[in-house]
Amino acid sequence: IHRAAIALGANIGDKFHNIEYALRLLEAAPRLGVDLEVEAPVVDIVDTSFLYESAPMYVTDQPSFINCACMIETNVPPVALLRLLKKIEEIVGRVPSVRNGPRAIDLDVVFYDDEVIDTRPPEDQGSLDNLQGHLVVPHPRLHERDFVLRPLADMIPDYVHPSFCKSISRMYGIAPVPETLTSWTYTPANPGRDAMLMATLNVTPDSFSDGAEHSQLSDALAYVDESVSAGASIIDIGGYSTRPGAAYVSPEEEAQRVVPVVQAIRAKDGPARDIPISVDTFRPDVAEAAIRAGANCINDVYAFMGADAYPFDDVGHKAKSDAVLVSMKDIARRYAVPVVLMHSRGEAGKNKDYSAYAYAGEGAETVEGVRVELGDIVERVVRGKGGVRRWLVIVDPGVGFSKTVQGNLALLRDGAQVVADRRRNPLAGYPVLVGTSRKSFLGSILEAGINARRTEGRERDWATAAAITCAVQQGALLIRAHDVQRMADVITVAKALT
Repeated sequence: IHRAAIALGANIGDKFHNIEYALRLLEAAPRLGVDLEVEAPVVDIVDTSFLYESAPMYVTDQPSFINCACMIETNVPPVALLRLLKKIEEIVGRVPSVRNGPRAIDLDVVFYDDEVIDTRPPEDQGSLDNLQGHLVVPHPRLHERDFVLRPLADMIPDYVHPSFCKSISRMYGIAPVPETLTSWTYTPANPGRDAMLMATLNVTPDSFSDGAEHSQLSDALAYVDESVSAGASIIDIGGYSTRPGAAYVSPEEEAQRVVPVVQAIRAKDGPARDIPISVDTFRPDVAEAAIRAGANCINDVYAFMGADAYPFDDVGHKAKSDAVLVSMKDIARRYAVPVVLMHSRGEAGKNKDYSAYAYAGEGAETVEGVRVELGDIVERVVRGKGGVRRWLVIVDPGVGFSKTVQGNLALLRDGAQVVADRRRNPLAGYPVLVGTSRKSFLGSILEAGINARRTEGRERDWATAAAITCAVQQGALLIRAHDVQRMADVITVAKALT
């Protein structure tokens, strides 16, 4: 089995669809009718980069590109692999055009193990103007293409180019970028993008923040209408309370609470009908039922590991946790939906000791613990056969879940460090969701404050506003809140202050 890096780009049509379609065709290689030169061809995608938007190079009078890369494991020989990529381009809809012109999809073999390959006649190998129909690996223009180096750096930053003898991260750092080229991460972790609001719709009878206020369908739909009018970008629907001591709910009952609400939203008239919907669940059956009813995203407080995954090194829990992970990854891949993976350690009110991460420095233990523990899980979700596309993953540091008051404050104060682009940070570059709305740690702060008083969840909206301001200024992309109207105003002002 060999490892190869494939670069992908698209700038016409539905660019995101074209890229996903090409990846699915790549994994269906044996069924495409291409001579792959082996008896039992294997092509498995084992990693993906983030998506990036870039201005066109060489021929600049054309739309911007969406670029990414993937790593594959394959037994298909290099030339046959090129033949497969050309077939996929044809199926997706690429048609002959000017060189470096617009295209529905473009696929290139960038690396194939550590091999150096040039199928051109020796007398033609001194030029880069005669590559058509030939395979040259490593890709001869890699060193000048930021839009290829950057995706590769997401996956294989330490891979050493077999000809230039420099690592990908080093080549990316010195790539000559033309003045006409700009590139930025598409959606994830871009400080120039406005934070978006996720409206929290609890359809449970025992929510810590709003009780049974929205457990009736008419009340739930009224909340959706109000939230959309107030500026919510997504509705998060939960049918199982995560508060400590909450009553057990079977998967069947949870689905019966959530699915009718999703269906009713999709059957509405008006703008609420098309609002993106996430389902707040850690159960594969509930997630799939909600997606089939019209949900667009999975928001999992246990990050695809199941409710019993902690301690993470407990052998007794591992088999069950692994089974949940496989099921959730399969659902996310089949339906190509974004996923929110939250850091937690079982029951929200327990397991708050982060002293194992004291090496990070005083006050930095919790942030480091989240980076390490959630980072390990995200790597398991993204990497390997059947992994979720990296660009579909959002991380949630889990404010209020298994953290002390000071730990929660550290996560808010230094939130940008959770996904900072620092060496060896497995969460580097991921977009962040932060949920502080009405949580008990805010109540603890208020109880110990200058006007000390005990508060219920619905009395903590102004405390939530302060926490949201900090989260926005630390670069959070999604803010999860209950009171959409007021918190939308908070986000607007907080963003103006950054």
